Amino acid sequence: MSDIKIDQPDTTVSVREVFGIDTDLRVPAFSERDDHVPEVDTAYQFNPEVTLAILAGFSRDRRVMVQGLHGTGKSTHIEQVAARLNWPCVRINLDGHISRLDLVGKDTIILRDGKQVTEFQEGIVPWALRRPTALIFDEFDAGRPDVMFVIQRILERDGKFTLLDQNEVIHPHKQFRLFATSNTIGLGNSTGLYHGTQMINQAQMDRWNIVTTLNYLPTDDEVKIIQARVPNFNNEAGLTLVKSMIAVADMTRNSFAAGDISTLMSPRTVISWAENIEIFRDPAIAFRLSFLNKCDEAERPMIAEFFQRCFDQELTESWAHKASGVMTSEQH
Repeated sequence: MSDIKIDQPDTTVSVREVFGIDTDLRVPAFSERDDHVPEVDTAYQFNPEVTLAILAGFSRDRRVMVQGLHGTGKSTHIEQVAARLNWPCVRINLDGHISRLDLVGKDTIILRDGKQVTEFQEGIVPWALRRPTALIFDEFDAGRPDVMFVIQRILERDGKFTLLDQNEVIHPHKQFRLFATSNTIGLGNSTGLYHGTQMINQAQMDRWNIVTTLNYLPTDDEVKIIQARVPNFNNEAGLTLVKSMIAVADMTRNSFAAGDISTLMSPRTVISWAENIEIFRDPAIAFRLSFLNKCDEAERPMIAEFFQRCFDQELTESWAHKASGVMTSEQH
């Protein structure tokens, strides 16, 4: 990785102009883009409350955790704020394969002047701490306990990090920022939806200065995102189709919240459905391939009923179709 070009934010941006939030706030930013700055997604729709929480993290050095259901764009939200501030950003997914050595560093054998020598290669945490970088821990509630205690060191107010192998104490760069995303709020897999998540040490949860929740977007915003992702739907007929698709998604979300079904349609799934409609030219087939086949077989009739209500078309999985034994147009 190359070093960051600019060491300190050298300009400010208007939150109203850049993020469309009605406030006079201005936040620090970098005037030049670096290789580590995410690409700007012009179609991204910002949630005002979550955006302000993330901006507080950047401007006031607050440790910010964004919690919410899958597919809401938690990590992307942080990245898109960073993209508009030109703030270098590194994202780490805390899956089961990330170890303490990956984060801290380890001794490696390298060739120098034709000879093999052992040299300490620092991990991503020391690298980021030394630089004006936003470090994002994805799937924070899926991290292994030994990894979590490494992270706990840098959650302190001063955030000093000790490299025991090197007898070195790293003082964080003044513009180092720390963020995390999680599906749960540290209480583990209480709903049965997120296998592999852990209960987070409450002493560690207490070290996060700001915990914000990113819920699913209002219908109008979700429509804009889908139309931006699939431009062929950016017309009157496409608008009608997209609204029907989101109506199906909302029914699955409401039923999931009520405990009637165990799978819901995230915005990510709706976008995949729209993209698959372009491929298969049939909303019903695309719906089955994008979402229905992922669902519990016992729940498919109920979900097919949601589709029928919004599209006035029976799927082969629906109760009405099974009861009548009539072939639908989909089968011909």
